[in-house]
Amino acid sequence: MDKRFFESTRGQIVTILRSSPSTVDELAGKLDLTDNAVRAHLLTLERDGLVRQSGLRRGPRKPHFTYVLTPEADALFPKAYDALLNQLIAVLKTRLDQPEIEDVLREVGRAVAAGSPAGQNADLASRVQTALKVLEALGGSADVEQHDDKIVIRGNGCPLGAAVSVHPEVCRLAETLVAEIVKAPVHEYCERDGRPRCRFEIDAATK
Repeated sequence: MDKRFFESTRGQIVTILRSSPSTVDELAGKLDLTDNAVRAHLLTLERDGLVRQSGLRRGPRKPHFTYVLTPEADALFPKAYDALLNQLIAVLKTRLDQPEIEDVLREVGRAVAAGSPAGQNADLASRVQTALKVLEALGGSADVEQHDDKIVIRGNGCPLGAAVSVHPEVCRLAETLVAEIVKAPVHEYCERDGRPRCRFEIDAATK
């Protein structure tokens, strides 16, 4: 798949679903298409194994199916480093014990964060937005949720998903990356089954 795919209607549907599950009506509204036209494109994407139905969402008259990307759809997005990272960690595991490997991954996270544009005087909300941009630059997609005592970064995928599926400790890298940028305690609760999704909880009391 190349740039032309993402410029097509099906490519736009994939991009929208990468951000959030959507119904036919929602996709039709965003793309200015009829419901039937969207269904035809979804049927092709389902046939190609890129999209699937996932649950029902209440509507004013009847419930509507929501659609999500399949794990195979992640392969559409550029991730040339996946195989290299997997091999690198596999080699590290032959030479280092688990705590040492996690230390190395955290060090990499700190090094990546050091190159981010986050300002030392920026408030927490601005630093969280910077973390989102860095995750996006790595190939991820995420949203922010505000709770009473915490801020949650919830990924719509994982920029390191292919590596996480094989080496779950890679999440230490991403956790440290986010913590270094937001300058606050961060706890990782990523989903690793099926299509990996990031989830980071930030202490909202930190300013």
